[in-house]
Amino acid sequence: MQEILSVGIDIGTTTTQLIFSKILIENTAGFFTVPRVSIVDKKILYKSPVYFTPLTDRKRLDEDGIRRIIKDEFRKAGFTPRDTDTGAVIITGESAGKENAAATLQLMSDFSGDFVVAAAGPDLESIIAGKGSGAYRASLDEECIALNLDIGGGTTNIVRFDHGQTDGACCLDIGGRLIQVDENGVISYISPAARLIAGAVGVDIQTGQRADAQKLTAVTDKMARLLSQAAGLAPREELLLRVLTPGSSGMIDAKPVDRIYFSGGVADCMDKEKELFRYGDIGILLGRSISRNREFAACGKVRGGAETIRATVVGAGTYTTSLSGSTIFCDDGVLPLKNLPVFKLTFSQQEDWVERGGIFLGEKLKWFLRQANTQQLLLALPGYEDPSYVQVRRLAGIIGEALHTALPEGAAAVVAVEKDMAKALGYSLSSLLRGKRSVVCIDSVHVDSEDFADIGTPLFGGMVVPVVIKTLLFQSGAENGDKYIGVER
Repeated sequence: MQEILSVGIDIGTTTTQLIFSKILIENTAGFFTVPRVSIVDKKILYKSPVYFTPLTDRKRLDEDGIRRIIKDEFRKAGFTPRDTDTGAVIITGESAGKENAAATLQLMSDFSGDFVVAAAGPDLESIIAGKGSGAYRASLDEECIALNLDIGGGTTNIVRFDHGQTDGACCLDIGGRLIQVDENGVISYISPAARLIAGAVGVDIQTGQRADAQKLTAVTDKMARLLSQAAGLAPREELLLRVLTPGSSGMIDAKPVDRIYFSGGVADCMDKEKELFRYGDIGILLGRSISRNREFAACGKVRGGAETIRATVVGAGTYTTSLSGSTIFCDDGVLPLKNLPVFKLTFSQQEDWVERGGIFLGEKLKWFLRQANTQQLLLALPGYEDPSYVQVRRLAGIIGEALHTALPEGAAAVVAVEKDMAKALGYSLSSLLRGKRSVVCIDSVHVDSEDFADIGTPLFGGMVVPVVIKTLLFQSGAENGDKYIGVER
């Protein structure tokens, strides 16, 4: 058994927080069988306080402020970046739309250890939050369909798990800080989505007006109704599609579910008596509106989650990493590799390229590298179930020629196959390339085009590597009014 340290860092619309976890991996196969290294246990070691995300203004993150939080929390937890084996830094919600979101992640690289990924994107956040909230585990343990709504400051991330499988994910511009109120009780900010929803219920709100709880409750009641529609509990209206977050997948279908979970900062405001504008926004009003929404109240499916405001950071710290192992091939000194754009072949494309030859595939890979503005990629393909020697050598010849033709000098040939054949394919690739370039070949990894992959340093005596599959997405033009630091919500 081996322990690895995972850190999750979530920089959200409203809050920033860290979590440190211990992940245990073990060879679960029998003594005389092929090794099968699996994650067998996860334990949270340290949770940071919940900070309001530091901003310099509505359009920019406060890079120095975020660095200070992360540096201080590493110290309090008793770890250094060098101790970190895996995990994720995730900029979520409207923070992903800040002008300097990508630059902020780059500046935080010295806190990232050898293998902490930087990821953003509404669908990915939905899945991570759903795993952190307990919805994913419930769908497995109770053999049911579970829906999670993670309601933060700028967005609501929705995911549905069907017996442990992700069955759909999307994101809505509904959140607790879409309307903000200053210390004098005056409305200081209204997001475009909030204006749209207010107009739909005939409520006239303007910045500079005194915050009217009755008017704002009409808006948050409408938000709650839209969420019940997204959950499939009520007929959907056109407005629901108009508040779909840019970059999100389309609205998930209205499939019946067995369990509904809420997470995010707004979930902490449900059924709790607090001063209405305690946090300078409509988060408490929105939480109350969801609590008394008749569709949610009548369905009998709402359950308490294991985590609410910490769901995303718990998911980032404990659920982003999977393992590829037992039959992998990896030349020494190549890993870790980060942010590899995925070029994926379907089975029919795989067979078509095999027939056409490596030069033809190489030209497609050259085009992909130019489009992605990168010198490195991950070629993903299905492979074969129980392949023959001839099939392995033929496939290795085609993709080896293509990768060697397309990649610049010094770049490794990195391949992921879905079927359990990576070691045989890797040896064949290495033999055919004859030391001209390094080879990494992993299996049992499922990716899609437009995904990015991080492959970590080999563990467990080289039998396994940690892998994170993600979607990098930085929205442009979003506005956000977070402006507080160091306050636990």
